[in-house]
Amino acid sequence: MSDTPTLIPVHELQMLHDNICQTLGDPKRIQLLYALSQGPRSVNALTELLEAPQSTVSRHLAVLRQRGLVETQRDGTTVVYSLVVPELVVIIESMRGILRKMLAQQLESLSPTS
Repeated sequence: MSDTPTLIPVHELQMLHDNICQTLGDPKRIQLLYALSQGPRSVNALTELLEAPQSTVSRHLAVLRQRGLVETQRDGTTVVYSLVVPELVVIIESMRGILRKMLAQQLESLSPTS
């Protein structure tokens, strides 16, 4: 095995970046990622936690799985979901921090000066 990093074409990296950003554009999917950052969970557990219909949770999990963000493992008859890249939640938190700063600046610029 070589220690040389694999070069990924820029256009492929951009396509993957676009796909991931689209995937993260749905609030339910963000909630699912946060829930799974606490550990693997079944669809039933996620349904209860998010207080959402099972069909909704299953649909969003399918998208996350197709995009390679979650993986499944069988535990008897139960399918358990877990994060493929746990660091993704750290990145989401970083983005939220940036957005909070941006919103604070916008609110500050809108408030009347004394």
